[in-house]
Amino acid sequence: MAEKIRIVHYINQFFAGIGGEEKGSSPLEFVEGPKGPGVGITQAIGADAEIVRTIWCGDNLINQEQERILAGIEKLIREAKPDLVMAGPAFNAGRYGLACGMVAKLCTEKLSLPVVIGLFPENPAVEIYRKDAYIYPCAETAAGMRKDLPGFAHLALKLGREGKLGPAIHEGYIPRGFRYNELVDKSAAVRSIEMLSRRLKGENPMTEVPLRGFEKVPPAPPVLNLKGATIAIVTGGGMVPRGNPDKLKQAFADAFGIYSIAGMAELPAGDFKGIHGGYDSTWVDEDPDRVVPLDALRVLEKEGRFGKLLDEYFALCGIGTNVAMGKKLGAEIAEQLKRREVSAAIYTST
Repeated sequence: MAEKIRIVHYINQFFAGIGGEEKGSSPLEFVEGPKGPGVGITQAIGADAEIVRTIWCGDNLINQEQERILAGIEKLIREAKPDLVMAGPAFNAGRYGLACGMVAKLCTEKLSLPVVIGLFPENPAVEIYRKDAYIYPCAETAAGMRKDLPGFAHLALKLGREGKLGPAIHEGYIPRGFRYNELVDKSAAVRSIEMLSRRLKGENPMTEVPLRGFEKVPPAPPVLNLKGATIAIVTGGGMVPRGNPDKLKQAFADAFGIYSIAGMAELPAGDFKGIHGGYDSTWVDEDPDRVVPLDALRVLEKEGRFGKLLDEYFALCGIGTNVAMGKKLGAEIAEQLKRREVSAAIYTST
């Protein structure tokens, strides 16, 4: 009987049961055997493999002290002598996703170990680390955990057995951006003619060279009469009045807020605060105009560079928001701006 595939599993402090954001600086720790989502993975992989060690630390810690923490993770992985490393699933969590990517790159570059991580396709870590790992496409949030773990485990099990996987289109992982030569029975000319013939019959054969699609968004027409224009401020930087009256989310936005700036020459420090979950808000809390440039726009307004500034600004936190929700919120904000007869908007980010 073949020996079980030995797996080391990396998770974060939340899935290790330590805590949420308040425990983001939790130290590097480990336990022998599965923990958190590793229990579900163990059930899915059955008797062919086992998680021999689970490693975790706080998302803030590994992102802030990469060199030290990754050295510790490397030591813990080497000690366990695994055949395969898994990380996540991190869904659309930004810092957790980046941490999984760092672990994947460590395994690829220093340990020569096969590695698979689980990420939502729009997680920012996908574009950064997809060449360093096989990435299983997960749901956006942990609500999809139960459905994702069997597929995640199956991909890992196959990788552990074979050491590599076939094309992404067949195996189901996110394309890594590599192209390989392979020997086939038919020449490119023959395959092309066959594909054309199928298309002429109304079929939809799969292309061998899929092209990445980019949505074309036509630019808005220029403002012809700037001196008579009403200008609005829209920010994805998460600057809100103190207390966050609309309870906007720090990430994965599903709503926006509209806040008055009538009669203000600037945003007073202390009365406004940055709640965006993706950056340290210390500097913008000291000077909120760094995110919502009210002071500079009031100067331009006074100089007559444009007609007037709308007495309200629109705010949300852009981090982690998927494309579909981004389009929805953008359309709703645009509708509100049209009702207020706004000529143009200035969008600021972090």
